[in-house]
Amino acid sequence: MLKFSLLFSLLMSTNFAFNQIPVGNIIKPGVELMKNATGEPSNIRNENKKNGVIVVFSCNTCPFVVGSSHFPGWENQYNNLFSIANDNELGFVLINSNEAKRKGDDSFDKMIDRAKEQNYSMPYLLDENSTLADFLKAKTTPHVFFFDSSFRLIYSGSIDNLWDGKRKKDVPFLKSAITSHIKNKKIKHKETPPKGCSIKRVKKQSNQ
Repeated sequence: MLKFSLLFSLLMSTNFAFNQIPVGNIIKPGVELMKNATGEPSNIRNENKKNGVIVVFSCNTCPFVVGSSHFPGWENQYNNLFSIANDNELGFVLINSNEAKRKGDDSFDKMIDRAKEQNYSMPYLLDENSTLADFLKAKTTPHVFFFDSSFRLIYSGSIDNLWDGKRKKDVPFLKSAITSHIKNKKIKHKETPPKGCSIKRVKKQSNQ
């Protein structure tokens, strides 16, 4: 685990004090449709269901998503999480906001390839100019935002605690949040540190 920690120390986000949308806030998602690597254009408003929608910022290459010799990668949980969400009348959608890599590994064509290779069951949407990521203040791939049907944020952070080499037990944050929400119970962990690679935004030029 120490080797893993050293290898990814530059990739992992360890600062949880960034300016993010507080749990409990209600957002107003836009209506503009996004390109979908797995089907027809969509957006998080369209993917919202009776009990809400889960938004996961993802990408094609981050070791925390796709895995490595030192970490299993959260991508291998996506289809299972989609099934759990779908069974509980929740939307589940992946968002690729790596605008700075659109001419490379996170182009739309590469997104289509990745979705086919991994047999994604869920929509995989392209976030042009990182607009949604900026709106939600998403930080990493992956970074989870779980909304109820009124778009009130009820959980944000990591899928689970597998990133923590010092953990005493595995804690499935997102699955637990889903179970609690469906049973109308209080979510124990409403906010956890998002861990992964930074979202690759295009640097905005200052007007001088």
